[in-house]
Amino acid sequence: MTQWVRIAHAGAPAFARQTDDGFALVAGAPWGDHRATDTVLPLDTPLLAPVAPNSFIGLWNNFHTAAARQGNTIPGEPLFFLKAVTSILAPEGEIRPPAHFTGRTIYEGELGIVIGRTCRNLDAAAAEAAIFGYTCVNDVTALDWLTENPAFPQWARAKGCDTFGPVGPVIATGLDWRDLNIRTLLNGRERQNYPASDMILPPARIISLLSREMTLQPGDLIACGTSLGALPMRAGMVVEIAIDGIGVLRNRMAEPGST
Repeated sequence: MTQWVRIAHAGAPAFARQTDDGFALVAGAPWGDHRATDTVLPLDTPLLAPVAPNSFIGLWNNFHTAAARQGNTIPGEPLFFLKAVTSILAPEGEIRPPAHFTGRTIYEGELGIVIGRTCRNLDAAAAEAAIFGYTCVNDVTALDWLTENPAFPQWARAKGCDTFGPVGPVIATGLDWRDLNIRTLLNGRERQNYPASDMILPPARIISLLSREMTLQPGDLIACGTSLGALPMRAGMVVEIAIDGIGVLRNRMAEPGST
């Protein structure tokens, strides 16, 4: 297993491989042509979000347990939405709801797929090979905006605000997604704990079906959906998404409109 991070170095983002001694910088993206450098930064170096995707896709109703509890039918294809890429937030960054939003803001702890090669009309085997690695995602949602207009569910608005897409802390390669559990802690109290193996559509199937309709590019991010336990956050609360092998994505909820 290898863990990759993204760091600001010499005025620009750079990728690095995490080692016991620090972050070993590479030239280039880890899913493409890259080479090792002689630069190693300390492990306390602040991290950027590990991806800067062209497309940030989220799934809804993709876990059997949640579907059964909520009375949802089992989908045969991805039920997905697009999150604005400007929603991406680094580990330890503050989640800042818009000043004019006064409703409920919820967390959704999720496993994120990082794409490693161009995907267009892929079968399942090719889609599996297109997965570079996995990361943690918090699919933050302005819940009251989602259903504010009964004639038009506002998925993009509710999920696309600045800072509503925390990602990280690393991209882990060499993991078997079936062995992973996604945990969400709010102020240290566990609120979600569910197995990735409960997914309705597994990662390769998601990629294969999406690639029939849109081209996925290296570095793109797919959030696999969440299960039971997504609840509102209040200002000052710390939310952590924890997945063994990937680490802990930690962010604080700020006051609406704070700077």
